[in-house]
Amino acid sequence: MMRIPRHSVQVRFTHWITALSIFALFFTGFGQMPIYKRYFIDQVPGLEWSSNYLVTLNVHYYAAMVLIFISFFYAGYLLLSKKTDILPRKGDFKESLIIFASLLGLAKEPENDKYLAEQRMAFAVTGLSIAGLIITGLIKILKNLPDAHIPLQISFWATQVHNILTVILLISIVVHLLAFLIKDNRPLFPSMFNGKISLDYARHRHSLWITRIEKDK
Repeated sequence: MMRIPRHSVQVRFTHWITALSIFALFFTGFGQMPIYKRYFIDQVPGLEWSSNYLVTLNVHYYAAMVLIFISFFYAGYLLLSKKTDILPRKGDFKESLIIFASLLGLAKEPENDKYLAEQRMAFAVTGLSIAGLIITGLIKILKNLPDAHIPLQISFWATQVHNILTVILLISIVVHLLAFLIKDNRPLFPSMFNGKISLDYARHRHSLWITRIEKDK
């Protein structure tokens, strides 16, 4: 079976470093609430530290620094490589509804580019959520510095927005993972490890992308 490149090393590096840092941020963020001790999570071997506020706070900061680094790394990659297929386009919402309807047998799936319209929209939601979390997180850090003078109202709303965006990001990740339960999406999963997908699958599901590749040869 002939396979073609779909995800570059830079994209896969960004994906997995982002995933690991976000997981660490979720785990340590929730760990700053007294739930790990209350539900005996800190009794699990290797997780004794999870109910220690100072430890989870420091790990949270380190994970945040990794997320900030990888965000700038990927932004630079998009800018320099000009590979902007993942960025949202006009009409993506309507096209996403058609794709969803096609899964229910109510419509014919449109011809797709390298990324489906719903994938581009998901990227926008995830990207904006991460950007918002970084900004509000930095405000929360500044608030704790001894010489900083952050107005109480700004600090309050930064915390509220940070919490809301955390929920939005968590939901978007769950939806992202559940999408692989759909049979038509499953062939895409291995490409996040090896960077390649079947040419036959690409011709069937991403015909606009393949047409563009062949035209550029």
